[in-house]
Amino acid sequence: MLKRTADIRKTTAAPATLAAHGVDARVRGPVNTPVQRASTILYDDVTEYENRHAGFYDRVIYGLYGTETSFALAADVAALEGGGQTVVTASGTAAIALSLTSCVQAGDHILIADCVYGSTRRFCDEMLRRFGVEVEYFDPLDATQLQVRFRPNTVAVYLESPGSHTFEVSDVPALAAIARKRSVLTLMDNTWGTPLLFRPLDAGVDISIQSASKYFSGHSDVMLGTVTVRNPELYARIKDTVGRFGDHASPDDCYLVHRGLRTLDVRMRRHEANALELIEWLQKRPEVMRILSPALPTDPGHAIWKRDYAGMSGLFGVVLQPQFEAVRRSLFSGLKLFRLGSSWGGFESLMVPAAPAPVRHHRPAPDDGFLVRIHAGLEDPADLIADLDAALTRAQRELG
Repeated sequence: MLKRTADIRKTTAAPATLAAHGVDARVRGPVNTPVQRASTILYDDVTEYENRHAGFYDRVIYGLYGTETSFALAADVAALEGGGQTVVTASGTAAIALSLTSCVQAGDHILIADCVYGSTRRFCDEMLRRFGVEVEYFDPLDATQLQVRFRPNTVAVYLESPGSHTFEVSDVPALAAIARKRSVLTLMDNTWGTPLLFRPLDAGVDISIQSASKYFSGHSDVMLGTVTVRNPELYARIKDTVGRFGDHASPDDCYLVHRGLRTLDVRMRRHEANALELIEWLQKRPEVMRILSPALPTDPGHAIWKRDYAGMSGLFGVVLQPQFEAVRRSLFSGLKLFRLGSSWGGFESLMVPAAPAPVRHHRPAPDDGFLVRIHAGLEDPADLIADLDAALTRAQRELG
């Protein structure tokens, strides 16, 4: 059986070092944790069998609940998150849905930041409501509004910062403190920043969620999610919920994400550098009305982002002049490096049209122009700029 450090909360290495080496205590054997596939686990005697099943949350007892491969990944993610324990799920959406399910029951009320990922919103509206949970959305930029929306049956506050598509930055420490005073759990999707740029648990959040399909993996070929907490009872509750729903993280995908973590720091630095260079170039283009990114000093969330974050990822929004929506085919069809595809966080650059406005309750998304979302990949920035320049030129030509 592979050995891991006994208490990852005592790890003091810098985040970049943790990403590169993890917390594995082995000094020989494969440098990366091998893939261990299993359904049935065999035991030497009945005593060992009974002892292991008495507390299965951190033990390999059956493939559904994890193998050494998934537990090794969980230990490293927990270390990156600043300590605690991590549950690995089959996807980022599963991490979101199962975390929320672990926190609620019929008759409960939850508060959701109005800027969340579309699949999160749909799960809350279409699934949790169906099972008797009251779902209410709040303005992610207004802590005062959150304070007045608590009810006696409020059990959870769900955050996503920066928000999907529109990139609003919430004052996470303030919102978490408000919830904590009322003994209400806070959950946060931190996929944009990863623990290298922001640690929700250090900011007072109870549950930190990652779509590991994105930056953790880095290669756009894995589906995986992670949920990290510091409270052992909460960890047991989430681990049990994940098992009861039969959610299973593939050992092969766990291996790939674990390998991806080793280059996370250097990749995030390149994503940031490329994004900033693209933003600087786009700001000078007449087709661009504004850029949605907290890294810009003019962005409403810049002060909070600068206070709380160690940098930015490669994901940002661009509001083009409204007439470009009519020539969207020309804009997208001739791209050579930027690809048209959902998700982000991989090595490749992506650009997609974004339309979050119709489903929001507070601070509607920009509707005065044509909103596109860009993910800056790992290519040479000069080549990316040339690709965007050609696309905008084609679109301008069609407009006449």
